[in-house]
Amino acid sequence: MDQENCFHCGDVCDSQAITFNDKTFCCNGCKTVYEIFSENDLTCYYDLQAAPGATPKDIEGKYDFLSQENIIEKLTEFNDGKTQITTLYIPHIHCSSCIWILENLNKLNPGISASQVNFGKKNVRVTYNTQDTSLKDVVILLSSIGYEPYISLDDFKTGKAQVNRSLIYKLGIAGFAFGNVMFLSFPEYFEVGEYWLEQYKHLFRWLMFTFSLPVVFYAGQDYFISAYKGLRKGLLNIDVPIALGIAVLFIRSTIDIIFDLGSGFFDSLTGLVFFLLLGKFFQQKTYSFLSFERDYKSYFPIAITKIENGIETPIQVYDIKQGDRLLIRNEELIPADGILINGNAQIDYSFVTGESKTVSKDSGDKLFAGGKQTAGLIEMEALKSVEQSYLTQLWSHDVFNKNKEDHFTTLTNAISKRFTIAILSIAVLATTYWYVVDASKAINVFTAVLIIACPCALALAAPFTFGNLLRIFGKLKFYVKNASVIEQLAEINTVIFDKTGTITSNEKSIATYDGDMLSTSEEILLKNTLRGSNHPLSRTLYDILDEHNIISLNHFEEHLGKGIEASYLNDNIKIGSASFVGGSDPSILNTTVHISTNNKYKGKYTFYNSYRTGLSKLFNKLKQEFDLVILSGDNAGEQENLKKLLPAKTKLIFNQKPDDKLEYIKYHQTEGAKVLMVGDGLNDAGALAQSNVGIALSENVNVFSPACDAILDASKFNQLYQFIKASKQAITIIKWSFVLSFIYNSIGLYFAVTGQLAPVIAAILMPLSSISVVVFTTIATNFIGKKIK
Repeated sequence: MDQENCFHCGDVCDSQAITFNDKTFCCNGCKTVYEIFSENDLTCYYDLQAAPGATPKDIEGKYDFLSQENIIEKLTEFNDGKTQITTLYIPHIHCSSCIWILENLNKLNPGISASQVNFGKKNVRVTYNTQDTSLKDVVILLSSIGYEPYISLDDFKTGKAQVNRSLIYKLGIAGFAFGNVMFLSFPEYFEVGEYWLEQYKHLFRWLMFTFSLPVVFYAGQDYFISAYKGLRKGLLNIDVPIALGIAVLFIRSTIDIIFDLGSGFFDSLTGLVFFLLLGKFFQQKTYSFLSFERDYKSYFPIAITKIENGIETPIQVYDIKQGDRLLIRNEELIPADGILINGNAQIDYSFVTGESKTVSKDSGDKLFAGGKQTAGLIEMEALKSVEQSYLTQLWSHDVFNKNKEDHFTTLTNAISKRFTIAILSIAVLATTYWYVVDASKAINVFTAVLIIACPCALALAAPFTFGNLLRIFGKLKFYVKNASVIEQLAEINTVIFDKTGTITSNEKSIATYDGDMLSTSEEILLKNTLRGSNHPLSRTLYDILDEHNIISLNHFEEHLGKGIEASYLNDNIKIGSASFVGGSDPSILNTTVHISTNNKYKGKYTFYNSYRTGLSKLFNKLKQEFDLVILSGDNAGEQENLKKLLPAKTKLIFNQKPDDKLEYIKYHQTEGAKVLMVGDGLNDAGALAQSNVGIALSENVNVFSPACDAILDASKFNQLYQFIKASKQAITIIKWSFVLSFIYNSIGLYFAVTGQLAPVIAAILMPLSSISVVVFTTIATNFIGKKIK
């Protein structure tokens, strides 16, 4: 009687097999998991992959410690009393079914609002409501369906996986075997006869066979597994020809020594696997380097205000230390966990939890990194320094990355797929030809073709080029979210700029007051209201005004595109446009900020803009290749000055509300425009999100904007053209990498098809081709970086 496999986990069922719904299960655990999925309409789990599950273990009482508050506090990265977020390391994640079920945990437990899998790191980030479920319930749920998390409490960290040294072990075994097989092959190489031929030939050959076993079945197993999984899903990945080459070499060599036809190709076989693993080790090291650079150096540059001895000083977030007193203005992101000292805290944690409801906090309450203050300024004390890796992960959250996909990776995969099909076809045709002409060369030709033409070099070109350029851009204070932004930046044909705070310099602007004299109390209220705003005009005016005592406002509200309203004790103030404060402004020739107190119009500040250094030169360069537009919310007072500064035919459009900017970009995109929007990141959030690439300009104080794809330090504004040009050159580098790979493979294929290339030489040359692509892209991108002054 044939043995049946468990429908859930795939293990062989013994005599105690359980049948349920015409399906066979090896134990009650697997049957229970199937019932859970079936009751919740999640049986698609089994459609994605046959027998994808694991048998759940008995965990009764194992996770009782997860009810302790001090442990929960350490194991959660966010905890406001209602919503908790934790990242759990799941060793069993291995296929698409695993990803699917783990990202549908909300169907198994309504208390879970979201779950997101990182397949590469084998972890799942779970967001849940503490009123409906708990960390313990989440862990028990995962364990009950066969995905028990690994939790290390040695240092109260979850998801801390052990260092994976399997590649090093495999490389060591393959290298040891390769060295010994080469040593044992010397007599065959030098055709030593007589005594050796009679006494030790067979012993040496079987020793070589023995050394090859761990190489094939341990060191090289990942290639077989990857090829098998790819073929099961109908995918022809680059490991298929590699696995086929290893299998052909091993089987052919084994047949040779069994029937005494020759010594086989064990030297070529072990050399192939060794050099493949050596190339993979090099790639892994390089990827780790690039990943480190991106996690800790290419952070997005939130500048924050530090209060020390009553003096406010802007600092970068990575300079924050435990105990620092920080000033968080309206619409600013909280960069580190801390304690609220004073102020009206209304925190929006939607960037973290996905829920837009604001949370009120009182003095002494804990504030979490990632929350956005929405009701004026607050003061807080940092509990720890900023972890850039967490902020980078936060910025890359799906909430901030909608409808902007990386198309280039798809193109690379498509090329690799066609390339693999072509190579397999060449291998079969060449082998058939040599089988007819000279059968002794057929196997060598087949193996050499599969090895020399491996398309992995193609797959490396894009990630290494973009990865290195991301690192270079970060060093030059241009912080790009991901590689796809560089590709899209290379394709833009229209550049749109905001005016105030973007092409104008806040530091050099001046303002004059015209109106009724403000009383001391009104000046104090005005100064403290401006202190809570991040609008460029607010920051400029705040710096111009005299110093006054700091007070805690009773109310603060910022009306997007209109102005600010605040109150203290019995006094009320409005700052903004004439219509907003209740005044009139017959002159539209200058940028003005109007003021009213207690519903009485007081006067206005008139601003005279100072434009950024190098503005005219930058626009003249951009105009040669792109359509240029100034899209401003201000009036047309600066139109004549701009016409003198900017190239002819630059479009100047004024009096644009935030929605108008978005609709303008949206319309021109339907006409074929690929838009780069450069704004200050406050009123331009919608326009930045709608554009193909949105760049927020950062001054000393920066508002976190989830809509932007990149942040450019204001001091590097005049180098924008060089950054765009470098992105275009990166695409050229990738294309040249394809050309070099094609030339290399064409030469290698010629020698392989004509039977002049031994498999061991091919095995050495294949990883060298990958390394050459990495070296070429790295040197080329470094050269580009040096050209950006």
